[in-house]
Amino acid sequence: MESAAHQAPLAVSQPEWQTWSSLPWLSRANPANAELQFCIRLIESAAGAGGLAAFLKQELPEVASEFAAQWVAVLHRGSDWERLGEFGRLPVESLPQQLLTEALDRDAAGMLTLAPSANAGGWNFCAAPIHKGGKSSELLVLCGRGLTAKSLPNVLAVAWALGWSFDVTQHRDMLAQRIDRLRTTLHIASRFGAARDSKSLLEQIAREAARLLDADRSSIFIWDRGHHEVVAYLALGYEGQVLRIPDNTGIVGECLQTGQAIIVDDAYRDPRFNRQVDVKSGYKTRNILCVPLVDPQGQRIGAFEAINKRHGDFTADDQESLAELGVQAAAALATTREYEQLDRKHKHLTEQVTQGVSIIGTSPAIAALRTTVERLAGTDLPVLILGESGTGKEVVAQSLHYSGPRRESPFIAVNCAAVTESLLESELFGHEKGAFTDARETHHGKFELAEGGTLFLDEIGDMSAGGQAKLLRVLEQKVITRVGGVEAIRTNVRVVAATNVNLSNAVRDKKFREDLYYRLSVVALELPPLRERPDDILPLAEHFLERFCVQARRPALAISPEARTRLSAHAWPGNVRELRNLMERVAFLSPGQKVEVSDLEFILSPSRDATGIATDRGLADATILFQQDYIRRMIKRVQGNMTEAARLLGLHRSNLYRKMRHLGMSEAGDEDV
Repeated sequence: MESAAHQAPLAVSQPEWQTWSSLPWLSRANPANAELQFCIRLIESAAGAGGLAAFLKQELPEVASEFAAQWVAVLHRGSDWERLGEFGRLPVESLPQQLLTEALDRDAAGMLTLAPSANAGGWNFCAAPIHKGGKSSELLVLCGRGLTAKSLPNVLAVAWALGWSFDVTQHRDMLAQRIDRLRTTLHIASRFGAARDSKSLLEQIAREAARLLDADRSSIFIWDRGHHEVVAYLALGYEGQVLRIPDNTGIVGECLQTGQAIIVDDAYRDPRFNRQVDVKSGYKTRNILCVPLVDPQGQRIGAFEAINKRHGDFTADDQESLAELGVQAAAALATTREYEQLDRKHKHLTEQVTQGVSIIGTSPAIAALRTTVERLAGTDLPVLILGESGTGKEVVAQSLHYSGPRRESPFIAVNCAAVTESLLESELFGHEKGAFTDARETHHGKFELAEGGTLFLDEIGDMSAGGQAKLLRVLEQKVITRVGGVEAIRTNVRVVAATNVNLSNAVRDKKFREDLYYRLSVVALELPPLRERPDDILPLAEHFLERFCVQARRPALAISPEARTRLSAHAWPGNVRELRNLMERVAFLSPGQKVEVSDLEFILSPSRDATGIATDRGLADATILFQQDYIRRMIKRVQGNMTEAARLLGLHRSNLYRKMRHLGMSEAGDEDV
């Protein structure tokens, strides 16, 4: 408590303070001046201190020692005097309130001596304002017996140095906080790349923004310019719903239209704030920070809003941090949307391809093939597909791919017969720059392009010996090496091979590696030619005709009975490919609404007639061969029912048997077959 008897406070006025302790005075002062050196050391110390509290803990003992003070403190005036830092023991019960108040109000240093008493006497107090950031709300206060009026200028100088030190410390703390926020922002942004859909990305961004700014919540508003609306994500009171609001109303609308950040310290006093959401949700909005969301091209695509800072109000630093996070968020959003668009296109194309690779047919052979493909699709076993040209080997390979777990990855087809031997290895395994004359840059082979998917090697019987050796290594070790390279590249590719040659004979003739043959033929599928499954001719014809009519932009064509008979009677030496090509030509060129026999005039191949019999035979032999083949086909078509076969041929059953004996054919089948 202040003694009743005391000396009147002495003060150094502000003009005298400026004369004694301004920066120009420091620059002209004698460097040997002890007080000057002490002040300079204080400021230098602040630059390396770890915050204001640490700085005061470190330097207040030095200030006490400089003035031989019993007690020294830095006080902040609020509703009461708050001690920001102190050193020593205060020898009296209470502080001289009048001295402290006058020192701040008069912006001057002052001194007060307590009158001697039983408990406290002869103690001198000095108080000097600390100017921090141009303002004075702190005091340097000292207490000691050795303090005199002559100490005031030096106390004022130290208080001035403390003000500078506080500014340095505050600036350093601000930079440290800024660096920490930037580090946090980059850390947050680094996780945005894991999102694969816009909705989850926006929700993640909103949550991270609230955490970064120490806010209750955050919302993102995406601008739908075409409809003059904004779509809110994680909007207060609308969780799990889509909230659309006009793009020219409220705080968000103004932020979008002007491109300027908005800080609202009291939402209920701002006319732009809509209270209806608070009324609906029971939430109390206190303050708001809203910044525009700008994409990498500089276009405003939405707004970023934080609500209710948990401690205090939103600051300019908060605004800058939210804007920087918004830049990262907008870039991540653009990338995610591009990924979504590519993913949609990929799935659409996959669906189209999957629909186009159906194995069509009703014959027992095709039904068994479909069952086998379904079983093999879920495995990674290499498959060897055997069959004549045009039987649909690539369609079977695609069915294996698109029916299994690799359907979302590439299906790459390579015709080994169409690539020269010298380039086949480069095509399959890639090559390094400079590996050969024309290797001007590194080339990724088909194995690398098919990573995760399926590589279809058609006409594998034509692969070179070197290519066969490398292919065997891939199948056994799951690694490839580019031509001219030494690095072993891991690969995850399923290999499906096909050929129309007899690989067993090629192995016997040393034209194909025996070990590769056995490695490929773990599972072998043999596709019968179309002439051996006549039941599939019409279903295939109708399938192809329907597809090509769509491409030709014309109504679906029906096939007349006469044309159906002609199609069934043809031997199809070109197999399914020949039938497909014919239906494509009919769909685009047929003039009527129905396919007639006259539309099938292109059915004959150059060296064969409609029966598939070579034209270099004599008429008698050709006639016999035609009749034999035709009768066999009819019997097979009706699954051995001789009565039905005779009916289709326009004969009585006994006449059919007689005809077969005349042609040298065995009599087989009965009505129960």
